[in-house]
Amino acid sequence: MADSKNFEDLTVEELSDKEKELRKELFNLRFQAVSGHVENPNRVKQIKRDIARILTFSQMKRKEAAAKEAASK
Repeated sequence: MADSKNFEDLTVEELSDKEKELRKELFNLRFQAVSGHVENPNRVKQIKRDIARILTFSQMKRKEAAAKEAASK
């Protein structure tokens, strides 16, 4: 599981890339679950939480950028 501190330092683009990467991994784990070959079933839960953290940080950074842009006008 990734620490939320790791996501604080990333840009919105990097967060988006990381989200895509985690969604691919989640997709693969779901296929493994169907076939019964999941080595670590708890990883699915961890990935879902990391995706939620990424989305939260991404939304916060977008709001901050919008607020800075509005303040500069």
